[in-house]
Amino acid sequence: MLFDDAYQTIESAAEGIFRDKGSKFIAYAYPIRMEEEVKPTLIQLRSEHPKARHWCYAYRLTPNRSIFRVNDDGEPSGTAGRPILNCLLSADLTNILIVVVRYFGGTLLGVPGLINAYKNASLEALSAASIITKTVNDWYEVHFEYLQMNDVMKVIKDENLEVLNQQFDTNCILKFEVRKAQLNQVLSKFDKIEDIKLKYLQTV
Repeated sequence: MLFDDAYQTIESAAEGIFRDKGSKFIAYAYPIRMEEEVKPTLIQLRSEHPKARHWCYAYRLTPNRSIFRVNDDGEPSGTAGRPILNCLLSADLTNILIVVVRYFGGTLLGVPGLINAYKNASLEALSAASIITKTVNDWYEVHFEYLQMNDVMKVIKDENLEVLNQQFDTNCILKFEVRKAQLNQVLSKFDKIEDIKLKYLQTV
């Protein structure tokens, strides 16, 4: 039984290829955690495939089915990004970006042909990927004085929190990641430490 704060994604990048009437559709699937990862990936793929005709994509973030983006990149509206997204929704996968690079083969495929091609290329990439279950986590920053170090680190250790970044000086800053289901318990422990400041950063 999965908790409400669990979701399925892919473990690492994967590829798939679909061909139709001379056109080649190469799908690249990537696990992502935030929107800022999308643009550099697109730039990289455009440099790797300078002679391709289209670089269409879709991505989902968080288990919320309404957080997504699609881009047809010059293909007829609804024939590329949406079929890619539908593959993610059907498989109930999120925190994923799929980019399908199209090399035009000289023959028009028509709307049904394009939908079929972008869908099947995406499915090929997903079938080559390893599906894993992850949790929805919050990132927090805790500000404290050096004298409170032991109290703060005890909470980190007892709750098995992942430390993302730390700066230890007279005034210390520690960034950590906590699972949603664990959040109230962790925050109540930090509340008992005097004169520290907790700051919510983002959900991933």
